[in-house]
Amino acid sequence: MGKRDELIAKYAEDLKVKCGVSPDMDLLTKVTIGCGPSIYDADAETVASSQPSELETVKTNFLIKKLGLADGPELDAAIASVIDTYGQSERNKYRPVIYYLLTKHFGKEAVYG
Repeated sequence: MGKRDELIAKYAEDLKVKCGVSPDMDLLTKVTIGCGPSIYDADAETVASSQPSELETVKTNFLIKKLGLADGPELDAAIASVIDTYGQSERNKYRPVIYYLLTKHFGKEAVYG
């Protein structure tokens, strides 16, 4: 098993245990690959949900640029909802898990088709 496969397994475990979601492994794999080399950097791999600039990055670079959504209050609400699902107190919120949950939230799985 390669490093990326190990990370995908870790993200799937987070989805099951911490988020109560049974992951679509094919979609999770595509979302993880879409994150590029950031998954191999401990700092870039996680989302600092207490930093407004980090949440703005998720909104701009992922929701607007990647998923093609229009900016608006529903994007911030979705990010807040996903953070709540993951658990506010959870220290390590992995970027691929956040992106996976947001993709499912907006029904944008076709972006990874």
